[in-house]
Amino acid sequence: MMVVDASVVVSYLVPKDVNHIASRRWFRQQVADERQIIAPLLLLPEIGGAISRRTGNPALSHRAVEALKKLSNLRLIAIDDQLTSAATEYAINLRLRGADALYVAVAARLNLPLVSWDNEHASRAGKVINVMTP
Repeated sequence: MMVVDASVVVSYLVPKDVNHIASRRWFRQQVADERQIIAPLLLLPEIGGAISRRTGNPALSHRAVEALKKLSNLRLIAIDDQLTSAATEYAINLRLRGADALYVAVAARLNLPLVSWDNEHASRAGKVINVMTP
């Protein structure tokens, strides 16, 4: 099991992304091996917005989000008060954006690695959790 950041999923879904090939290979391997992928519910609006911004195609974004929701090995974590408090602390102490801090909080709560292309995750969150790229 591992926590995945939106950067990896967006890269997987957008062929023009610089990390597309590596993300596609990694993501397909996770699905083939039936490994559980975990993310906060925030993943869905992040994916929808990112794909819509990059492609200019809201319908494509809707299809991508619906396809993600159907993945049997994707587990989405509700954003409750405890997770919000932890994310707030990570955002403040590690100088992370709020959304990035949520992924760190999920990984820390579950004691799992975070898979991300975000350099701030690697350089800042790597102090408290294991951060890796695909």
